[in-house]
Amino acid sequence: MSFKRLPETIAYVRITGHCWQQGKIEGEVRAGEYDWQFQWCFRQGKLSVQPSLGRALIQEPLGRFLEQSDYQLEPGGDYAFAIRAEF
Repeated sequence: MSFKRLPETIAYVRITGHCWQQGKIEGEVRAGEYDWQFQWCFRQGKLSVQPSLGRALIQEPLGRFLEQSDYQLEPGGDYAFAIRAEF
């Protein structure tokens, strides 16, 4: 039996700041040839990612990662997660 390996890209996340009082986490994410800055307002469930180039590739997987990991994320921390797509 032959299994075809699914494409995978590792996204690297760096948290640059957070403010629990305002309900906000900010950071940078890099995947493949793309680099973005993000701001996640977790109380409203709003994630903004800039620049717009390639944003559709990262917005949903980054949102899932942040929702699952939010209380464990520290400013200056480096994190990574896998995306089932090739960038």
